[in-house]
Amino acid sequence: MDPDAVAKAFVEHYYRTFDSNRAGLANLYQEGSMLTFEGAKTQGAQAIAAKISSLPFQQCIHNISTVDCQPSGPAGGMLVFVSGSLQLAGEQHALKFSQMFHLMPTPQGSFYVLNDIFRLNYA
Repeated sequence: MDPDAVAKAFVEHYYRTFDSNRAGLANLYQEGSMLTFEGAKTQGAQAIAAKISSLPFQQCIHNISTVDCQPSGPAGGMLVFVSGSLQLAGEQHALKFSQMFHLMPTPQGSFYVLNDIFRLNYA
């Protein structure tokens, strides 16, 4: 398993799903998962899905600039750090963001998001 290839595939899937069907992200989280979105913490798959679905915009397009990955611990986890821009429908300027995912393996051979931290980058 190539961690960089897994990270790239995860990032592509995550943001494609976010941009087209946010509710579809729920199955990437579990009950022990935590999202910190702009400093506000949310725990559990359903609560995270509700938070993401309730964001105050309907349409957006993520443009990814960088994806960095490191193996994390003996259980086979991975840290994935993403930077890019977020274009909201009807807005002239894109917003820059950073997001960190801590992915953990599942018994089925895939990964779920244990930790997710999102921040807009204001210049």
